[in-house]
Amino acid sequence: MSPRPNISDERKAQILNAAEQVFIKKGFDEARMDDIAEKTGLSKGTLYLYFKSKDDLIIAILDRVFKREFRQLENLMGSGTSSSDAIWKLTDLVIKDIINILHLIPILYGFLALAFRNKYVQRALKEYENRYLSILIPIVQSGIDSGEFRQVDASEVAVAAFAIIEGTLLLWVYDKSIIDPEHHIHSGMKLLLEGVQTRA
Repeated sequence: MSPRPNISDERKAQILNAAEQVFIKKGFDEARMDDIAEKTGLSKGTLYLYFKSKDDLIIAILDRVFKREFRQLENLMGSGTSSSDAIWKLTDLVIKDIINILHLIPILYGFLALAFRNKYVQRALKEYENRYLSILIPIVQSGIDSGEFRQVDASEVAVAAFAIIEGTLLLWVYDKSIIDPEHHIHSGMKLLLEGVQTRA
């Protein structure tokens, strides 16, 4: 007999799904806990048993998005491939995740705006950046150590790669008619890798 699902986890997922829809429709400032309770069909009191505030909900949504991504990215560590191949695999995973969460882009950029005035969101985004860099820096350093890459600063290359991904998404928000996230992240990463690879 299979174990019963965790009702608490199911309920949290239900609340987070509802919160995403409310935040997309109304934005963070206009959305109220009452709106989210109504969307879930739960009482406001029950909602508060799971999430004490709108900030807690925002952090939980961020955490859910990033956990999916990092579970896959961390599998690249020690995969035995070249550093270039590992970076391409990382890039492909990130692009796949981006395509899956394009509907959440308004929320993600809402988080960015909140980061200027909300220390909890700022901390969550900082943690996301640090975890991403903590995966990428050793991959780049391994390429430097093996002679695959020139003697460059691994952290600077990692930051540049992160900037290509984040910057391309931001440009896509500005003008979807000229920016294709998949194409432009790939082309940006190709240019970066060509710049750091050892010349034959």
